[in-house]
Amino acid sequence: MIDERLLVAQLKNSDTQELAFRNLMSLYKERLYWHIRKIVLNHEDADDVLQNTFIKVFKNIHSFKENSKLYSWIYRIATNEAITFINKKAAKQHIDINELQHKITDNLHEDPHYSGSEIQQLLQKAIISLPQKQQLVFNMKYFDEMKYSDISEILDTSVGALKASYFHAVKKIEKFLKSY
Repeated sequence: MIDERLLVAQLKNSDTQELAFRNLMSLYKERLYWHIRKIVLNHEDADDVLQNTFIKVFKNIHSFKENSKLYSWIYRIATNEAITFINKKAAKQHIDINELQHKITDNLHEDPHYSGSEIQQLLQKAIISLPQKQQLVFNMKYFDEMKYSDISEILDTSVGALKASYFHAVKKIEKFLKSY
């Protein structure tokens, strides 16, 4: 386990920043990629958002107040970057987010970076049918196996509200899958 306080101190110190940032990227790159990928659904888009996330982290590390975990702060940036990205992409195509997500999900089998089965694609369609907040909570809890306390820090929502969101998401996904 890495000492986050030491890493933050190294990130904020111009003499150690470059090496510390490389360490930070190797620590979080894969987990952040998959977190972002579950939101934007497309490999190239996830790579772009991941890059933007790390740029924001690098530029804003000095404003990190350390009243939350570094991990949570970075995940919040990644989540916001991913949501902003899909909002802009939908606006550019003059469609709403739900329509964009359905369009991407319908074409997942054509994505050379997607190796999921038909059942996994159906699960993605079920998740896309959820409201955005429930999508985030479900993905973080189910796929990322995050604790509610960590999700609470990232999404700035109470644990009770997250538990309710997750419960409703699971019920909606079950109902969606039973209809097929």
